Amino acid sequence: TEILETVKKVALSDFPVLIYGESGVGKELVSRAIHDASLRAEKPFIPINCGAIPENLLESELFGHEKGSFTGAHEKKLGLLEIADNGTLFLDEIGELPAQLQVKLLRVIETKSFFRVGGVREISVDVKFVFATNKDIKTSALAGEKGNFRPDLYYRISALTIHIPPLRERKEDIPLLVEYFTKNNPDFRH
Repeated sequence: TEILETVKKVALSDFPVLIYGESGVGKELVSRAIHDASLRAEKPFIPINCGAIPENLLESELFGHEKGSFTGAHEKKLGLLEIADNGTLFLDEIGELPAQLQVKLLRVIETKSFFRVGGVREISVDVKFVFATNKDIKTSALAGEKGNFRPDLYYRISALTIHIPPLRERKEDIPLLVEYFTKNNPDFRH
């Protein structure tokens, strides 16, 4: 299908990829396919849902933290950025990312480096970023101060985009999906 051809093309690039479409269209499957078709396929694929983690924990999850950097930080913790080094970091529901973290993420995309929470040593990473959203973050980014998504981040992550239409608009994919799920999931056959 057209989506698979696009996946093959964007997988060969290190540019960030933005996948958008309704909930349930398979954005994580497409992000996994991008990773698997890339030169990073043997390296980690790390997914994170930005809307599922409380804001006060999300920064530590992404960037890690140093021992003693906040109450309860009893030991150093690697963030998902470090864990995904040389691999792919998939940030689902990017439209839920708090403004403060949008700034920090933009810096990581631009410089390929960051600081752990409470850290003083800059850490370099080589990560392929894949983002997904079911929200209209473009309109939010272009709304100026009324929107809640930074325009600079939007432009940085949307150089390569993949729109996944809902299955009701791509019925020709149903046989491929049935084949995939029956072949890769023994429980699906029953």
